[in-house]
Amino acid sequence: MKNICDWNNCFEIGEYKAPIEKDNSKNYRLLCLEHVKEFNKNWNYFSGMNEKQIYEFLKSDMTWHKPTQSFSSSDNFFKVLWNNALKDEFDKSKLKSQFNHMNQFKFNQNDIKAFSILGVSVGLKWTKIQEKFKKLVKKFHPDMNSGNKNYEEKLKIITLAYTQLKNTYRGKIDR
Repeated sequence: MKNICDWNNCFEIGEYKAPIEKDNSKNYRLLCLEHVKEFNKNWNYFSGMNEKQIYEFLKSDMTWHKPTQSFSSSDNFFKVLWNNALKDEFDKSKLKSQFNHMNQFKFNQNDIKAFSILGVSVGLKWTKIQEKFKKLVKKFHPDMNSGNKNYEEKLKIITLAYTQLKNTYRGKIDR
């Protein structure tokens, strides 16, 4: 069904949207090409506003009409980030224990390539590698991708990488 132009006494096909209101609503009317050109020529978003209202609208438009804070505001994102960066609160012993298990391993080029294929950092704990592998299997399994052979090949590569790391980690750490 074709829509008729929403202009007085026009019976052309209305194919072009024109807003009904200034509030950025999704309400519109359909006009033919001739009348949408005329509508656009005469359209003034700021009609009915005084100079101060126009200035405030344009000022607010610079921040996408969202409230802003001064940098000195106590809950300003960047100030909070900066203050946290300056705090020396991280526990070095905890950090050391997280990477202490790496001393047990000597990773070869195949291991490093396997870490890369799985998209994890070299020396990550085995439990984290297992979690990542499970996510990748779900993502690339052919049943989840309409039997696409490309995903099947990708899954084979991921499985080989996982097996490589499993052999490297085997027996060296309580997983």
